[in-house]
Amino acid sequence: MATIIPSVNDIKLKALEAFAEEFNENADICVCAPGRVNLIGEHTDYNEGFVLPMALPIVTVIAGKCSNKKKWRIISLSETVSSKRKAEFDVVARDNLKPGEPKWANYVKGCIAYFICDVPAFDAVVVSSVPVGAGLSSSAALEVATYTFLEALTGVQANKPEDKALACQRAEHDFAGVPCGVMDQFISVMGKKDYALLLDCRGLNTKQIPMSQMNDYVFLITDSNTPHKLSSSAYCERRDCCYEAAKKLNKKSLREASIRDIEVLRSQNASEEMIKRSRHVITEIQRTIDAVVALEKGDFTKFGQLMNESHDSLKNDYEVSSKELDTLVSTAREISGVLGSRLTGAGFGGCTVTLLKTGVLDEAINHIKSKYPGNATFYIAKPAIGARVLNIN
Repeated sequence: MATIIPSVNDIKLKALEAFAEEFNENADICVCAPGRVNLIGEHTDYNEGFVLPMALPIVTVIAGKCSNKKKWRIISLSETVSSKRKAEFDVVARDNLKPGEPKWANYVKGCIAYFICDVPAFDAVVVSSVPVGAGLSSSAALEVATYTFLEALTGVQANKPEDKALACQRAEHDFAGVPCGVMDQFISVMGKKDYALLLDCRGLNTKQIPMSQMNDYVFLITDSNTPHKLSSSAYCERRDCCYEAAKKLNKKSLREASIRDIEVLRSQNASEEMIKRSRHVITEIQRTIDAVVALEKGDFTKFGQLMNESHDSLKNDYEVSSKELDTLVSTAREISGVLGSRLTGAGFGGCTVTLLKTGVLDEAINHIKSKYPGNATFYIAKPAIGARVLNIN
């Protein structure tokens, strides 16, 4: 069956108990921030297109309080950092903070460095139900939870949610060395229960898209448990190919291109690879726009069809799928009641997301288990709420 997602309250209690055990006093602040899944709009972000993520009910929780030790002390209970679960560094001017060991703490350091004001000494414990390496944005959940914790600690909040998300993105760029887009941080900050978030990656404008008519449907996120194999060089090759295509079309980005421009590229003797990459981006941007229209009409059948088309395009034109992901998708689609299934994230590993009727959930999971040679992990989700301060009284 599906993995039982611990409730936010369970994770909160674990963090509070761990803090009391580690620091011999009670925390007076507790916050959380969620992971996410992108429903549609893949490899469109760096082409100034649209993405449509939703927040998941899996979260990173931070419990803590101010300290008189003149140090920032953070303990992570993540199993992936068991060997170096404690991070301790002196309170210094934010300009003097530098990345270092342990690597997981760099996400915290970066948020301190780019916080809106100076940060006092504190003790904190981090507990998370967001799996690491699954493509469900454990890094953004940690960053946004940290920033939310610092807001509660100092009483100073970012002027706008966008500022908070951009500061967290900058932390990941400069302290973790990951040149990520801004989708993950935006949805972790702005997630809303029963809504997906449409993000325009050109102007960073957002729109909450209602999904409250999902009573009979649910999303099944399936972790292939195969690590992402899309190397930075392969990623850059695809990105640069898109940039070069836009240049050939005399456009700022492929956001400004239409499907008619595919024939223009052909007439310019563009490579077949460039044509395929461009076709995916152009059609994926349009699919994301169409998906929003479908959701606003409550047309989940159309939305599922667009998810299927998205995966097929990622597989055939962008070539970022994998045998494991294709198996999960094709197997899910064999079940009557599955409306759509696609890989989510950069590709070559990670997760698929499937829209299906609630009544066929168990059948779908059992069918996938019987056909998938690996050890898949399943999460059942509807759009969840974003970062917030938790009540500990």
